[in-house]
Amino acid sequence: MTSPTRPTTGAIWMVLASIASVQVGAAVAKNLFGVVPPVTMAWLRLAAAAVALLLLSAFARVRTRRDARRHQELSAAPLSARSWPAGLAYAACLVGMNVSIYEAFARLPLGLAVTLEFLGPLGLAVLGSRRALDVMWALLALAGVALLGFTPTGLDPLGVFFAILAGALWAGYIVTAARAGRTWPGMDALTLACTIGAVVLAVPALHQGGAEIWRADVLLAGAGVGLLSSVIPHSLEMAALKSIPPRVFGILMSIEPAAAALAALVLLGERLSPTDLVAMGCVIVASIGATRSA
Repeated sequence: MTSPTRPTTGAIWMVLASIASVQVGAAVAKNLFGVVPPVTMAWLRLAAAAVALLLLSAFARVRTRRDARRHQELSAAPLSARSWPAGLAYAACLVGMNVSIYEAFARLPLGLAVTLEFLGPLGLAVLGSRRALDVMWALLALAGVALLGFTPTGLDPLGVFFAILAGALWAGYIVTAARAGRTWPGMDALTLACTIGAVVLAVPALHQGGAEIWRADVLLAGAGVGLLSSVIPHSLEMAALKSIPPRVFGILMSIEPAAAALAALVLLGERLSPTDLVAMGCVIVASIGATRSA
């Protein structure tokens, strides 16, 4: 049996595959912003993820019913009174985070948007610590953000706002996911969140998307983004966390900005200036340092 304190090579590769999947999905989504707006793309992602997760959930329940004893055990443990508030808070953060980061992607290079978004979980890690060293990591991250102000092409202020908002919602997502995970079994909380997002965003998404939303390539890309950015990475992360310590998981996740920049370079042709790369490096190093310290 694998020790939970010694990460396996397989678990590490699962996390890396999860990161790659998310960023490839982000690049595919951004490539369609000229056809449909970010809100519509976020809706397609959540709707596709909701359908996939509901099908997986139904399949799991069918298998569970084959074992009558196991079925009785599950039936004897209904959701508690705290389940719905925790699940709804988790859904609000997840949906808001998706819409905000897509609005940022539409206005900023992918790598820089993810770098700014990363300030959310980094800030959460620093706030949860009382070590003086973590103040240094926070200052390093802020120095990186300050460097972005010197980027040659300048940054869209609204894009910066949406990226930082996505980061704040990401921090909220981390907190609410822990609470929802204690009261919702399996991936039910994620299924609930994606379903709520698909319902809530349907009207604005359909209104803004117009007739273009029903194009075959748009629907296919939306389904792909839902799988790449939600279903596949969440499944891989859940499997990896069974044999990898949260600290190591956090350190691996710190390479997200670099992965986003690489995906944008390969799939979208987005190039970052040396200043942008240094700023991104500051945030990545600060994230790794804060995670190791925690």
